Parts: sequence; C-alpha cells; structure tokens
Amino acid sequence: MSKEDSIEVQGTVVEKFPSGLFSVQLEQDRERVILAHLAGKLRRNRIRVLAGDRVTLEMSPYDLTKGRITYRHK
Repeated sequence: MSKEDSIEVQGTVVEKFPSGLFSVQLEQDRERVILAHLAGKLRRNRIRVLAGDRVTLEMSPYDLTKGRITYRHK
C-alpha cells in the first residue's frame, strides 16, 4: 500500500465544530464516529456542509480515526 492510497467511505455528519472540523458517523459501522475536515476544493468553492448531510470521506490507512470530506451528496 503506497502513501497516496486512501480508503473511501460514506457517512453522515453528526456535528459541526467551530474549528472547521466535523464529527461523521460511518454508514457501514454505525457506532464508529470519526473526525473529519473539508477538502480544499470544497473550501475553495464554498460548499456548505451541515449536520445531517451525507458525505463521502477519504481516510488514511494509517489513522482510521481521522478523515477528509471530499463530496457532499444532494
């Protein structure tokens, strides 16, 4: 597995924190909640992510407790 490999999962935003972080509950594992931040393209295009939104995450295989939000589903 190379450094650029990432795990793509889907989840639901549970809570938004003031520092730009989000608490996301994964779809496959309902009791698992991870901490995620917005990807640069979402931030640059000012995509709003609120609690209750379905999102796609990229997670590093090295730390499965943190991730990056790459897509907000309609």
